[in-house]
Formats: sequence, C-alpha cells, structure tokens
Amino acid sequence: MTDIRIATPTHPLVVPRAEHGISRKDISPNALRVLYRLREGGFQGYLVGGAVRDLLVGGHPKDFDVATDATPEQVKALFRNCRLIGRRFRLAHVVYGKEIIEVATFRANGGDDAGDRETDDGGRLLRDNIYGTIEDDAVRRDFTANALYYAIEDFSVRDYVGGYQDCQDRVLRLIGDPVERYREDPVRMLRAARLAAKLGFSIAPDAAAPIPELAHLLSAAPPARLFDECLKMFLAGHAESSFLLLEQLGLLPALFPETATALATNRSGALRAMLLQALRNTDTRVAEDKPVTPAFLFAALLWPAYCRELAVLQKGGTDPLVAQQRAADRVTLHQAQRIALPRRFSLPMQEIWLLQPRFSQRVRKRVFRLLSHPRFRAAFDFLELRASAAPDVVDDLAFWREAQAQAPEQLSERLESKAPRRVRAEGDSDADTSAEDAPAGAPRKRRRRRRKPGGGEGGAE
Repeated sequence: MTDIRIATPTHPLVVPRAEHGISRKDISPNALRVLYRLREGGFQGYLVGGAVRDLLVGGHPKDFDVATDATPEQVKALFRNCRLIGRRFRLAHVVYGKEIIEVATFRANGGDDAGDRETDDGGRLLRDNIYGTIEDDAVRRDFTANALYYAIEDFSVRDYVGGYQDCQDRVLRLIGDPVERYREDPVRMLRAARLAAKLGFSIAPDAAAPIPELAHLLSAAPPARLFDECLKMFLAGHAESSFLLLEQLGLLPALFPETATALATNRSGALRAMLLQALRNTDTRVAEDKPVTPAFLFAALLWPAYCRELAVLQKGGTDPLVAQQRAADRVTLHQAQRIALPRRFSLPMQEIWLLQPRFSQRVRKRVFRLLSHPRFRAAFDFLELRASAAPDVVDDLAFWREAQAQAPEQLSERLESKAPRRVRAEGDSDADTSAEDAPAGAPRKRRRRRRKPGGGEGGAE
C-alpha cells in the first residue's frame, strides 16, 4: 500500500473508492442528504472526523458530521430543518427527527476576515470561529485519524495529514506540537485516552509523553464539560480500558483526586478490584444493550473516596451514622469541584452508599422496609459488586438474594423463627480499620442500637 506519510495540506492523498472499503450503505441516509444538498447548492461538503475514522477501521458510527465551505448562515438558508448553535464553535444542526447531522464550516488557525478567535493567557482556546479552506481545517483538527474527509462526488477519502496510514497502523497521533495542542484544550488529553480505549489504538509516544506533566491543566476545564467527557468515556462500552489508560497516563488524580488517593493507600487492593469489576460489568451491560445509569457508575468510581473519608471520620471518633452522611456529602462536594455531577445523579449515588449498612440487619420490620425502598435494586446490585472484593459481605448477599425470591409470608416466618442478628458495634474487631487500608466493605461498621427518647429504636433509618 502507498506510504501515506507523503500526505500534506499542499499535496493531499486521495484514496479512491476501490482502495478504502467505505460504502454508502454504512452511512446515515440523512448525512448523505446533507452532502448532496450542499453540493447542489454550489458548496463543498464532506463527511468528516470520527465517522470516517470508524468506518475505515470497521466500526459503526453513531454520529455523522459534515464539514463544508458554506458558512453557518448559508447552511441554514439551504435547510429549513436547521438551527444554529454555539459561541465557542458556531455550528449548524440539521435535524431529521431524532437524528442530528452536525455541519461545521471549514476552520483556520489565523486571520480575522471571516470570524474570530480568542484564547486566554494560558493558551486555552475560548472561541474559534475563523473560517478557511479544507486544507486549513485539516491541520487544525486534533488527531490525524480525525482529519479524514469522505467526498460524495467520487466516494474517495481525502487525507491531508497522514491520518489514513495512522488508521491502518492503529495509532493515535496529534496534529502539531502536543504540548501546545494540550494547552489549547486540556480535554484533548482525556479524548486521547478515550479514543485509544474505544478504538484499540496506541497513543503515539510524542502525544503520550507530555500528558502526566500537563494533567493538572484539567482543573481549568469546565466541570460540566468534564462530566460529559466522563459519560462518553465510561458509558460507551470501554470503561475498564479507559480507566486503565487514565491510570497509566497520570490523568486519574486530575479527574478523580480523592479516588486516586484512596486507591494508592489501600494496601489490600480490594477497592481497586471492586472498581474494575464495576467497570467490567458496565461494559457488559452496554454490550448487551442493557440500561446503565450515571448514578451507579459514579457510586462505583467514588466509592474508594467514600470508604477512605468514612474511615478517617470514624477513626476520629465521629458517630458512625453521622460519619456515613458526612463522608457522602464531603466526597460529593469535593468531586463537584472537578466534575459537575447533577443532583439527579449525586443524590441516588449517596442513597446507594447509605443503604449499604442496612443489608447487615435481620429485623423483620427493617428487612421489609428495605425491600420496599425505591433504591433497593440499585443498592442490592452494589452489594453484589462489593461481594466480589469483600468476602465479609457474602453472607449478606446470600440472605438478600433469597429474601427477594421468597413470598412475604414465607420471609416473615423465616425472620420470626430466628433470633435477631447482632448488629456489629464500634468495639468490634474491625472498627479500628485504618484510613490507609479501608476494605471494600468498610461501611458495615455501625453504632450500638439504643432507644430513642420516645421509646423507639435508633438505627440507620
């Protein structure tokens, strides 16, 4: 095959239809409509970016983006079903029911004739609406594999920066100076990890080398954008490999600082084992087209941080029940400074954590109350996850698995025929667990039951 390293903006490589294997039948019909309509209107139009890359390596793109020399306003004039969005990047969205074809005008790196560009003092890109040619557009994209253009007029692939060969070699390579590109947009470091995990690509050495030293720049990225990037990273079927790359590239402390600290100080490795199992389970559910929820995902990702904070509070003498809520609040608050976790996910996440100690109870009223809790199923699934790394909760798991399968009358009779299970108190043997080695089952520690002032029982409720 031709060596594509000769591809340059002034001498692009044109890969004909017979040599690349992309077929129109694998492209969204709506994307094809947009391409043909642009051409009929006298404009250039190309399928671009991740869709071309994925089709070349045998993937199945979910999104199809288009690049054109038409301005957003000209695109809107061509399509009645079009809306313009964005300030940082002005884009046209052509809407076909539930599918949106994103149309971007070719962008350039300099000049101010047809748009504007703004960066902050650190070089981070704030606004980029300078329009240019397809050659300009190619060199300002992030990775070479994302700078490929599929032309509708002859069904060829146009390559200006060597991305076609990199796709063949399964290498993720940055366009331009890596340090400058990461400073321009620090989230590119996360995109490198995510795309490498998704595609099974290696990251080129010169693109990987600066990441550990520049990881701290992520603290300046908008927390809402980091949340969106996390969803793409962990809920798309390659969560485990993404997490391992975050560790390898030194990005985990920048994204989940308290979790990274907890994993580093957990000598038994139980917390990391449980977290990796959670990510494997998530990947399996995605592969089986089963629903996954950010609340459960973040409950697993932040569980090591919660266990460590809980152990610190209890070692300092804080009442166990107070410590549980306080640890949950602190971890959630601290993490929100990095990743904007919406309350619709953070509150269920905390409920999953705070329900864990209740699984050690065998009192009839509390058993039935927990079974009827709206968050029971998620909390039980989390207990099952904990059991994969913490043998001390295996007995609880077996009891609650049987409890769900039994009729209420049968379960009630079973509970009444047995003496109430003793709830572990602060003086028990593992109450001295250190913060440096908190096990995956740490939240089992509970205070002694005592009567409330009105004569009722105190407990986890």
